[in-house]
Amino acid sequence: MARINIEGLLDDLGPQMRSALEMAVKEILPEAEVDKMELFRAFKRAIKRKCATWERVPDNHVDAE
Repeated sequence: MARINIEGLLDDLGPQMRSALEMAVKEILPEAEVDKMELFRAFKRAIKRKCATWERVPDNHVDAE
């Protein structure tokens, strides 16, 4: 099994993740006003509480080009 650095992944994909989170919230709560930066920070804090810095993932989820 491969290991990934969750925090690093979130940082590298930050802009895409922020937009995706904003889209998901608007889909579920169309009237909600969302600060996507604050939402992303809260998401990262929640991930840090639930996941280790390095998490094991199946090799088929990793392509080391």
